[in-house]
Amino acid sequence: MVDEPQMGTDGHGLKCHIRWMIRRDMAKVFEIEGESFDYPWPEKDFIRCLRQQNSIGMVAEHEDRVVGFMIYQLHKNSIRVLNFAVAADCRRRGVGNQMVAKLIRKLTPNNRTRIIIEVHERDLHAQLFFRSNGFRAVSVLSEYCENTWEDAYLMEYPFAGPAAGVSGRSNSLSQEVQR
Repeated sequence: MVDEPQMGTDGHGLKCHIRWMIRRDMAKVFEIEGESFDYPWPEKDFIRCLRQQNSIGMVAEHEDRVVGFMIYQLHKNSIRVLNFAVAADCRRRGVGNQMVAKLIRKLTPNNRTRIIIEVHERDLHAQLFFRSNGFRAVSVLSEYCENTWEDAYLMEYPFAGPAAGVSGRSNSLSQEVQR
C-alpha cells in the first residue's frame, strides 16, 4: 500500500537518504510490510527474493530511522519493482517520491528503459501514487493475486529521454486509470 502524493512546499516533507538494505534493517522492514499490506510477504519470501543475483533491497532512512523500503529486480531492459512501502506515519510526506526518483535515475536510453510494477486493482492509493510519478497502466493481469484472485494493473514508467521513443505513450487502459 502506498499513499503518497507529491511532496509539497509546506515544509512537511521528509528528506530521506536512500541506501542499500542491510540485515539490521529487516525488523523495521517487516514492521512496515505488516502495516502496509493485507497479505504481507513472510520473512522467508524476503530472504529468498533478496538472495537472487538480480534483486536489490533499498531503504529510505530519515533521522536514522527506516521509513520506507523497496525491493526490485534489475533486468536487461527494465527494472521490476517487487515490493514498495512507506511507514504509515510517514506517508504523504515525500518518502515514496524520493524512492521512485532513485529508481528513475537508474534508467538509461540504451539499457534499462522502463520501470514496471504490478498494483492490485483495489489499491487506488498506489495507482494514484505511481500515476503521479509518471507511471501508466499498460495491461490488466487477470486473477493476479493468489490470495484473493483479484486482478492487478501492470504499470510502467518509460524512460523519457530522446532515445527511448516511448514518452507520451497512452492507451485506453491508462486513460481509464486516470479518471
